[in-house]
Parts: sequence; structure tokens; C-alpha cells
Amino acid sequence: MESLSNLTDAQTLLIADASAVINLNASGCAEKVLEALARRVKVVDFVPGELEEGRHRQRQDVVLLEKLAASGHVEIVSLDETSDRYFEQLVVGPGRMTLDDGEAGTIAYALAGGGIPIIDEAKANRICAELFPDLRLACSVDIFANQAVGDALGNETLADAVFNALYHGRMRVFPQHLAWVVGLIGHERARQCASLPASARALKSAAMKRAGQGG
Repeated sequence: MESLSNLTDAQTLLIADASAVINLNASGCAEKVLEALARRVKVVDFVPGELEEGRHRQRQDVVLLEKLAASGHVEIVSLDETSDRYFEQLVVGPGRMTLDDGEAGTIAYALAGGGIPIIDEAKANRICAELFPDLRLACSVDIFANQAVGDALGNETLADAVFNALYHGRMRVFPQHLAWVVGLIGHERARQCASLPASARALKSAAMKRAGQGG
């Protein structure tokens, strides 16, 4: 299956937002994915605080992130003076043009350091397109769709990982990745994933209906 990942440059620095961390954890094989990806992955120190809020819902993402950091798979970093200026630009202003601290910090760090932020929110993507059109963005699906990750995991394990990220992590999927995701996990499992748009979850039903009409 053709990969549609936006992460094609070897050794590119990646800065993962909270949603990317959640999706990696939900996949059930975060360490294997990151090892196969073979890129430096950093997480700004706002993100653990955001993930900490999930403890009261019995989510263990902050604990799993700490383990990934302890094992060297990710590095927790802080903003410096340059990235702080970008951060302020992203958190101060009208609501339609501001982001939460984790997203803003992730983008600010990437702008200052030259990395690629892994951002899954449509609003953050829109703001970046308007304010920083030269900034290259990626999303969680880009990680799983990376060719090296697919080769390392194999198609069956990759499909399970993506399904887990969708089902347990509620991973967002942008339109350009929908066909790849549904083709990988299959229509039956796609129907179980609330984070997928209704149109993607209904693909099989529509196809079966057309087949019945044609017969």
C-alpha cells in the first residue's frame, strides 16, 4: 500500500504535541514505532501537564510519556527566549487565533528550532497556514504511515496499531489520509472508530448497497 506520510526526510527533528503522544501510547507499540521512525522526537514541557489532567479519567498517558523519556525515545524540552516570542504570539489574542499551551509550545519550539511539529488539530493547522505558511506540519497518521514504520511492524501489526490509536486514542484523520487508514484497518474496524468521519465509517454500507442494486 502506498505511503502518504509527510515524514520523508531522514533524521528530521519532530516535536510531538499531546495528541501525538496519546495516539502513540494508544497504539500499544510506541517504542517500536519510535525506534523504526529513527528520528529525534521532542516534547515541550507543557505537554506532560496537559496529560496529567487525564489521570482522573484513569488515563496513564503522562506515566507512559515519562517511560518514553526515561528510555530515551523522546526528550522533554523547554522553550527558550526565541521560542517564547512565538509562544506568546500563539496564546495571546482573539480566540480564533490562539491555541492551548501544549499546541502553542509545540509549534513555537518548531519555529525556533527548525523541526516539524506533529499537530492533529484543524484549528492549529489553519493558524499555522495563516501565520507561518513556510512551517512544515505533520500529524499522528504521518508517523504510522511512514515507510520505515510499516516495514518494521509489518502490515498486520501496523493495522492493529492504527486501529488502537483510532479506537482508544481517538486519533484525528485528515481527508488526505482517510483512504489509506480505512484501507489499512478495513471497513469493519473503521465503523468502530468514532474519530473517523461518518462518511468513512459508512463506506462499506454504501458499497454493499450499490452492489445489491447492481445485482
